[in-house]
Amino acid sequence: MDHSSHRPGTDHRGKVQQVLIITLGLNLMVVALKASVGWLTGSLSLMADALHSVTDSANNVLGLATNRLANPHPDRDHPYGHHKFEAIGALGIAAFLGIACFEILTSAVERLLSGSNPVAMEPAALWIMLAVLGINIFVAFYERRVGLALNSKLLIADARHTMSDIWITIVVMAGLIGVWQGFQWLDIALAFPVALLVFKSGWQVLRENLPWLVDEMAIAPETIHGQVMQVPGVLNCHSIASRGLLGRQVFIDMHLVVKPTSVEAAHQITEEVEARLESLYGPARITIHIEPYTYESEEITY
Repeated sequence: MDHSSHRPGTDHRGKVQQVLIITLGLNLMVVALKASVGWLTGSLSLMADALHSVTDSANNVLGLATNRLANPHPDRDHPYGHHKFEAIGALGIAAFLGIACFEILTSAVERLLSGSNPVAMEPAALWIMLAVLGINIFVAFYERRVGLALNSKLLIADARHTMSDIWITIVVMAGLIGVWQGFQWLDIALAFPVALLVFKSGWQVLRENLPWLVDEMAIAPETIHGQVMQVPGVLNCHSIASRGLLGRQVFIDMHLVVKPTSVEAAHQITEEVEARLESLYGPARITIHIEPYTYESEEITY
């Protein structure tokens, strides 16, 4: 006998979409300001920073498209829900970061080999960059706060991307101050750490989302076994498997050996097992296969 429970996660897509629209407008403003100052001063590091900010806006557009698909409720074509669309969107952010890293390094090497006109710095450029820094800080903390409240991987990943933009802007501003004091080589030299920061941010997003997409174990089977064995009437459980993301959506499968011999009593025990696992690891979708009470197995996992 199989028994399955399905409690889909809460749908916060409307709130996520609102946050993405607000941050998209702010990121477009940041791109315009950085590109304008970079073009006027001829700063390579600032133009590279502007390129990185372009990916912020692209990520918001990608997030808006992905968010419409990431429905937690299943349908005929997607019986396990649509949560992985959001993880795919987060991987898209990592891809954008990789492209930005490559472009920054290419431009820095070309400038280093071919030489360039000196950067023309003005005090007004530094004031504009200070305003840009303030906008970036607001966007990063706003997205992270809402992302944690809604448990949205997409918003948290995008906030991390914007946070990397903050450090890049700080580095670039330090370089521009150095250029203003006569150290022209700082503009090219600081383009390389900018690229490293971009790469680090992309790697973190990739590392956090791949386990979800490849169905890596979500909960140790020994832990699930220990919790299930505390339910009265359970004799044993085995072939335990789990996947998904804790706090987002978890899928748990197991074979359960129960003491009662009637279907009604066995059903009641499975309800108690599901309620216990849901309270500990939910939202969860749990599938339980009931074995006869004489069944014996030492297999905990697949």
